[in-house]
Amino acid sequence: MTPPTIPAAEVEAIRARVRDLLPALRADLETLSRIPSVSADTHESYDPATVEATAELTAELLRAEGLRVEIVREGGEPAVIGHVDGPPGAPTVLLYAHHDVQPTGDPELWDSDPWTPTERGGRLYGRGVADDKAGITAHLAALRAHAGALPVGVTVFVEGEEEWGSDSLPVILERHGDKLAADAIVLADSGNWEIGLPALTTTLRGLVRAVVTVRTLDHGVHSGMFGGACPDAITALIRLLATLHDDAGDLAVEGLRVGTAAPLDYDEARLRAESGLLDGVELVGTGSILDRLWARPSLTTIGIDAPTVDNASNTLVPSASAKVSMRLAPDQDPALAYAALEAHLRAHVPWGAQLDVQLTDDGPGFAATTVGPIYDEARAALADAFGVRPVEMGVGGSIPFIAAFAARFPDAAILVTGVEDPDSRAHGANESLDLGDWEKACVAEAVFLARLGAMPH
Repeated sequence: MTPPTIPAAEVEAIRARVRDLLPALRADLETLSRIPSVSADTHESYDPATVEATAELTAELLRAEGLRVEIVREGGEPAVIGHVDGPPGAPTVLLYAHHDVQPTGDPELWDSDPWTPTERGGRLYGRGVADDKAGITAHLAALRAHAGALPVGVTVFVEGEEEWGSDSLPVILERHGDKLAADAIVLADSGNWEIGLPALTTTLRGLVRAVVTVRTLDHGVHSGMFGGACPDAITALIRLLATLHDDAGDLAVEGLRVGTAAPLDYDEARLRAESGLLDGVELVGTGSILDRLWARPSLTTIGIDAPTVDNASNTLVPSASAKVSMRLAPDQDPALAYAALEAHLRAHVPWGAQLDVQLTDDGPGFAATTVGPIYDEARAALADAFGVRPVEMGVGGSIPFIAAFAARFPDAAILVTGVEDPDSRAHGANESLDLGDWEKACVAEAVFLARLGAMPH
């Protein structure tokens, strides 16, 4: 057990300061969340002015806390870098979040306006309130709780294109990495195991996305005249996609790594409740549920280009495409995974159809080694704030920027935290934030800075 590096009275004093700060923090969170900062320049709702606005507002909020702030652009959306020195010899902590958000999707699926933060039942609803503007305010809370007396040096890095792959992040790390160097990196873009039970995210799956195109004819022809002898591209594509899974639903691509998840209790009932799986629909895959969600490879068909039902005609379709998203074990090399996927597709394309496979993007997974005094202090800070020891969990999604930070700063302790919970519905309709857990997350980060500053150095 980690010995206390700060007295219990200091923890309670920090808790009280954060509570006093909450109204202003809530106001800042709502102001940020009213800005529709969708970062995808390919999406119809993208407006570069809104992404600039959240960057400028974030910079303004950090300057008000005494940080030296600049907005950097390296070919993509604006990122904010702020820094304030700590006491001589004290460690430096890098606090990460992102100010861009996902599109809202169909507004009819929302119970309230996605750009008007609305409280219901102790939760705040709106696009970006959890992912990841709450992360920005958690960092502000830590700064304000120690206003004028920071126990450590603090650098804040808030990027503006995380939701679409952080394409310019490698260049930012290359050109501005010296400004971001730190002893500990807190990446506030994940979540907790459940409401009231905090977590450190220690594994993330990697990602490969590709577009698969099948061609069988050089033009469409009458299905009555040529059907039965000539294959159509849609059917050929369907047969090809079907080979990617075995009868149990496990990915059938050979040569992929398979991991094992943390041994947490997660049963089928919880999965069905959190996912919205329909009655009667069976689970797919083998192994524990968490193995399937966090540590084993999986593949989903996320889009198909083919004539719509309304526009269908009695024609053998000459070409059809599908976009597939393959999640990878945390230690899987994405390049090797893509090569395995392409080899499988070429080996199984039916009826001699022409096949084209195009990699659209990829990213490595992440597996943390959570041993050492900084990790001990982080766990203790979460326990101080939540009143219960945190768990270590995996996430089935992919956050490639974390691997980028790990590669750029190999000696730093990387802590993946966040304020989301299983009901947050990040990226979906009715995204929300549990306000009680948000407060505790703010307390945890402020206590962590105090604990880190009290460590021998």
